[in-house]
This record gives sequence, C-alpha cells and structure tokens, in this order.
Amino acid sequence: MNPDHHETLFWHRLDAKRIQCDLCPHHCSLKEGQRGVCYVRGNENGQMKLHTYGRSSGFCIDPIEKKPLNHFLPGSAVLSFGTAGCNLTCKFCQNWDMSKARDMDRLCDQASAEQLALTAKQYGCRSIAFTYNDPVIFLEYAEDVATACRAANIKSVAVTAGYITDIARPRFFSSFDAANVDLKAFTERFYQHICGGQLSTVLDTLLYLKHETTLWFEITTLLIPGENDSDKEIEALSQWIRNNLGPDIPLHFSAFHPDWKMQDTPPTPTSTLLRARKIALANGIRYVYIGNVHHAEASSTYCHHCHTLLIERDWYELGEWHIHDGKCEKCQTPIPGIFEDQPGDWGAKRRVVRINPA
Repeated sequence: MNPDHHETLFWHRLDAKRIQCDLCPHHCSLKEGQRGVCYVRGNENGQMKLHTYGRSSGFCIDPIEKKPLNHFLPGSAVLSFGTAGCNLTCKFCQNWDMSKARDMDRLCDQASAEQLALTAKQYGCRSIAFTYNDPVIFLEYAEDVATACRAANIKSVAVTAGYITDIARPRFFSSFDAANVDLKAFTERFYQHICGGQLSTVLDTLLYLKHETTLWFEITTLLIPGENDSDKEIEALSQWIRNNLGPDIPLHFSAFHPDWKMQDTPPTPTSTLLRARKIALANGIRYVYIGNVHHAEASSTYCHHCHTLLIERDWYELGEWHIHDGKCEKCQTPIPGIFEDQPGDWGAKRRVVRINPA
C-alpha cells in the first residue's frame, strides 16, 4: 500500500501536459504536480493519483443516529472515519480542520481496508461510516474498505454531499448499503456562493439514488439563520422531496453553530428547526427529525398511519421500541428503513480507537 501514489479512476488526458479529473463536476484540469480542488487527487507523472489512500484523520465509534440515520439499524454502533480534503468549499464547514487540511502529516493513522473491517467487527460495530469529509474524493479507498466490510458482514455508510459526476455516480454508490446525503440548501445562490458547487448536481444524485438503486438513504439540511431557513425555501425543498423522492425519505433539519468562515452568524434556534419540521410534515414528508439540539419528541419516530410512538429517542439513547418485522406493532403499517426486531444498545457512547497504536 503506497498512500502517496495510488492509482485512480475517472480521469482522462487532455494533452501532453494536462490531465482532467472526471470524478466531480469541477472537472479539474491539472498540470504535472498540481492537485484539484479536493487537494487529494493530483497529477503525478501524467497520471491521476490519490494521496490519501489508507490514511485517516482518526477513527471513532458512534451511534448510527449521529450520522444521522434514524431508519437504518437503530441503536447500533458504527465505526466512523474520514481522510483529508473535500471537493466543496463550504464556509460553514464544521469539520474544516479535517476536510480543509493541506498537511498530510495530520493523517496520523493508517489502516488497510481489511484492518478497518476487522476493527469494526472486533468492537461489535454493525457498520462503517465514511464521514468527516466526503468519501467521493477518496472513492478508491472507500470502495476497497466497503468490499472488505461486505466480506466481514459489516455494512458501509456514505455520509456525502452527493457532489459527483454522472459517470462516477454508479460506481461510487454501488459500494454502500446506506447513505446520508447533505442537501445543503435549495437555491443555486447558496451552493455557488457559500459552498462552491451546484444544487442541480446534488438533486441529480438524489434522483439517481431513489430511482436507480435500492440503497437506503436519508437527507440532512443544516439550517443557517438568514441563509437557507426561510419558509419559502423550506417549502420548496420539502415539496421537491415529496414530489420527486416520495414521502418516505427521512429528512433531518440540523442546527448550525458558528464555525470556520461563518463565525459571526448566530446559532440556529430550536424554534427554527421546529418550524421547518412543521412545514415539511405539512408538505407530506412522513419522517422529519431535528438534530444538534435536544428535543426528544422531534427526534423520535412515529407511525405515519396511526401516530404510535415507534422509536423513542433522548439524544442518542433509545427507549420505547414498537417495530416488529419492519412494521408498526399497533396497526401493522410497514415502516420504511432497515430494522431488526430488537434495537442496538450502543446508546450515546463515543469511543476513539486506534487501528495501529504507536
């Protein structure tokens, strides 16, 4: 394993001096020694190389609800890890120290795909989450880890902004069992000026997941005061999801806190999240949650038919459980998601692990 010179997919040669990356919509054109917007894929000797293969910014065991995924093996433990770099430039990034890292020495942990799968199994994790930064930019490493996980009966979860090209999308998502897609806002203005991307690409990703795959996925929107939290925008976002993806895709509204280049923006009030939840429910989305704040009712799962409490959540601690065979115990309505008859018991614990301790 040579992390500094790993061969990649999805690029082509432009001329004798330049190559182009075809993995994400930036389509970076690179001369010898240059790296793309993501900073981890670059031109080395006329070939596109991935510089972070097998290297990570750390490993941590979390509850699956923290990704957030509320309808995928609730209560189970997930081994989370990320690398450096990102193909978006969100001014509000809350993992900026990892996603914007330019110093490869920060990636102090190394692990092969097989080591990651074995570690997940050793600690009783049902899944591995590719998170902290976007796994799109380390596709080859993510793919190898997911393959090793599948052999060990460990699920793979992508926490992603969905900023990927049409040609790379099928290969990338074929590796995963579940995903949380970050729908950052519902205007091109927000994506262009705050994230350095395009909303249309993310919507294409969501349409692809719904209509071309069987992958379980949920959506998260971080609401930022004055930027993407108006009634009009939340109405438009909710209606698009309902009309194009259906009523059963869980939607999470999360609270912003000041970070990176948006230190002067105030944190999101809980009232804003509850208002957004009310709007989304009124527009026909059946499962709407709020996050990054404590609100047991808006974090719990209810049957959309009879309104019975199905999964009680207090932060990441699970209480009452009334799902059997994937159905509401009271009215037998099928509940969308991946459920077992008993929830996991990981709770709210967070455990840092080292794959290769010094």
